[in-house]
Amino acid sequence: MPSDARILVVDDHVEMGRMLQEPLADAGWTVDLATGGQEALTLIRSRVYDAVLTDLRMEKVDGLDVLDAARQVDPELPVLLMTAFGGVESAVEAMRRGAYHYFTKPFRLDEVRLYLGRALEDRRLRAEHRALKSQERSGLGALVGRSGTMRGLYELIDRVAHAAAPVLLRGESGSGKELVARALHLEGPRAPGPFVAVNCTALPGPLLESELFGHVKGAFTGATSVRRGLFVEAHGGTLFLDEIGDMPTELQARLLRILEDGEVRAVGSDASRTVDVRVVAATHQDLEARVKEGRFRADLFYRLNVVSLRVPSLKERREDIPQLVEHFTARSRARNPRSRVTSLSPEVVAALGAMPWPGNVRELENLVERLVVLVPRETVTLEDLRPHAPVPSAEEASPLTQAQEGVWTLRKLEGEYIHWMVQHCGGNKTRAAELLGIDVSTIHRRERER
Repeated sequence: MPSDARILVVDDHVEMGRMLQEPLADAGWTVDLATGGQEALTLIRSRVYDAVLTDLRMEKVDGLDVLDAARQVDPELPVLLMTAFGGVESAVEAMRRGAYHYFTKPFRLDEVRLYLGRALEDRRLRAEHRALKSQERSGLGALVGRSGTMRGLYELIDRVAHAAAPVLLRGESGSGKELVARALHLEGPRAPGPFVAVNCTALPGPLLESELFGHVKGAFTGATSVRRGLFVEAHGGTLFLDEIGDMPTELQARLLRILEDGEVRAVGSDASRTVDVRVVAATHQDLEARVKEGRFRADLFYRLNVVSLRVPSLKERREDIPQLVEHFTARSRARNPRSRVTSLSPEVVAALGAMPWPGNVRELENLVERLVVLVPRETVTLEDLRPHAPVPSAEEASPLTQAQEGVWTLRKLEGEYIHWMVQHCGGNKTRAAELLGIDVSTIHRRERER
């Protein structure tokens, strides 16, 4: 239940308003009191509220007028009405105008707290959902992280997005290569066009050929209709080829031909069709090694590798973990509205920052969602985390322990210890600086040097 909300209570009987104000304030909410409808209208138009609880029958400006004014200022502002004159007609009219709930006096205070809590929670979830939708619609906005590594990637995306050449994305599985591909699409001139993605590992050669290039009716057994193919579907936009290193060699030749002349021919057809598609390919494999092994065409590699971007692993940007955790918690709550989890404790975030993350950002997201679904309390603790992840002890996570495995310079040890302390404080650099007895600017400078 959100505890930092601001609520407006409206009642022209001052004693009644104060009777509601005190217990609601005791619940942790900030409560303003308006002693009439006209005062309520002034407050609603001058301050931001998270919910309004108003009497229905008031002189001059009644509760329905307050409801209408609140809906005009903020269509999603929950308004709850109360009246001593219960009636089906007034309740129906209030709900028709958008009231969240309707109380008939006398009512129990715990009932008011319950429905106010629900209204505030619904409002918060809608805000989270709206924020996530906004992030999904924007290119760079979908990428989370403020580390120097990620800022460098953002700058490259901004420059490369407006080019026409193919792009090769390199990085470990789960590091977010498809998000980068979408950002390249949405930040460039092809944003109005389609973004089409296919995983080259997910389909066997013949099916992948038909998926990419299309087929005519009767081209092979089971081809009972015409299929356009993903290159045609992506015309005017971007085609993302994930795990390009696993594409069969016979299809690599066809892909190279399309990249060179911009024409695609469906399976079983003699006619070619011109397409305008930007190809963004991705791989977690060493393509140079596969070229030497004869498993990937050298000419296709050179054609795809005109522009190459490396997507960092999560281990390389641990300072982004607190922000990623916050982002994934909000997203998971939006998908699981019955969850009680609202946050992960600083100790949990620090422990997550010390883990190896072989599955990268995808593994972190899956773990956060598992915690949001299964933990039956508002704040996730270390004890909640232990059944789901190997939580290292402070000694195991310390750079002093890691330094025993090899010889470190004093400067490297100092830099790693500063970095570890920031993670230990859940990404709070001000707190880390206080514990270390240094200035925050020193932490920023040492992070740039890492």
